[in-house]
Amino acid sequence: MNANGREFPRFYPVLDSSLLERKGMRVAAAAAAILDGGARILQLRHKGHFSRDVFSEAQRVADMCRRAGALFVVNDRADMAMLLDCALHIGQDDLPPAPARKLIGIERPLGFSTHTEEQLRAAESEPVDYVAFGPVFETASKQNPDAVVGVQELRRIRPLTEKPLVAIGGITRATACDVIDAGADAVAVIGDLIPEECTTAALRSRTEEWLRILTG
Repeated sequence: MNANGREFPRFYPVLDSSLLERKGMRVAAAAAAILDGGARILQLRHKGHFSRDVFSEAQRVADMCRRAGALFVVNDRADMAMLLDCALHIGQDDLPPAPARKLIGIERPLGFSTHTEEQLRAAESEPVDYVAFGPVFETASKQNPDAVVGVQELRRIRPLTEKPLVAIGGITRATACDVIDAGADAVAVIGDLIPEECTTAALRSRTEEWLRILTG
């Protein structure tokens, strides 16, 4: 299973800049710990203003991902994906897939979030490399989350797309295997990626734990 010619990792960590800020950790420091732990894909989720400082942090993460042979993905912003020469993940309210693809070109992977059967079916004909589906469970990472879909709905819709499917939304170490058993190719992790005591050592350890769960 691949996205744009690249093996698609089962563990898909998402660095939420707001969550990390509340924990007192810089994005680049968190990224270094996760990559050291063995992650081979990493998404930066930044919903605020893309300031000079944020861009500088993103550049550092992009450079670290290249050195580690990991795919770096930026959320929402096609312009930043172009500047950082990285993959892009867009949602239903962002730039549509076709113009996003026109901007970033064919070489950079493009992911697309879906929340319903209708959206998933529509995504099948879009120029995207993989689709996300969720939230599978209740999530605290979004202010106005979409309706919870549940594991059984994930299992039902899995045959509707031939693209790699990334499950997202409230997935924890305790539920990850159920999500994979339901047909997800990968698990996006936001909240349960960050330990209660968020140090680089703890974050690396949490990454290693996730990889053991998902890859055996």
